[in-house]
Amino acid sequence: MSIEHNIQNLQNRLQATSARLIAVTKTHPIETLQIAYDAGLREFGENRVQELVPKAQALPRDIRWHLIGTLQSNKVKYIADFVYMIHSVDKPALLQEINKQAQKHNRMINCLLQIHIAQEESKFGFDYAEAESFLKSKEIADLKNVKIMGLMGMATFTDNEAQIRQEFSGLKQFFEKLKSEISQPNVAFGELSMGMSSDWHIAVEEGSTMVRVGSAIFGTRT
Repeated sequence: MSIEHNIQNLQNRLQATSARLIAVTKTHPIETLQIAYDAGLREFGENRVQELVPKAQALPRDIRWHLIGTLQSNKVKYIADFVYMIHSVDKPALLQEINKQAQKHNRMINCLLQIHIAQEESKFGFDYAEAESFLKSKEIADLKNVKIMGLMGMATFTDNEAQIRQEFSGLKQFFEKLKSEISQPNVAFGELSMGMSSDWHIAVEEGSTMVRVGSAIFGTRT
């Protein structure tokens, strides 16, 4: 199947849902990304800053770039002038650095708090209690150059669909709880980033607004 066909197929399946497609471009060359752009995609997700920067420089300016992988504080400065959204805010110190770098460019950076929902130690993020406490703290209101748009979560890598569904469902319930309780000037919950190539269909059924899909578009990574 071609990239264009894969994109059309996914878009057709997402059309009746509230979720939109973020094309995960990790390891794929600029020429491949251009094909996806020409097929109509405008939201791309990269895992690593060192890949994101040259791709953003080479490709059209109207692309919305999402940083979806683990982000080190010392790398924020390289993407602060153009990144559209950072999905992987997994600690308060990282959000503070994003705010600091955004301030230098006089812009607001959209962020999602990454919540650890998987039964795997290799995945990162706030636990539920930490996230709730942080979002209700005065510290959040002091960060004038970030906007917390919602949450991101990665389910356990397993064939057990019931477990995956339970993890996504739990995150959706937590999202709705915070949405109704949090009143901060720079918190505007509207995005719930759940689902990748292997489990996006479950994530969409459980309320995802963004699915991060790579191999189902571009094929196996090199």
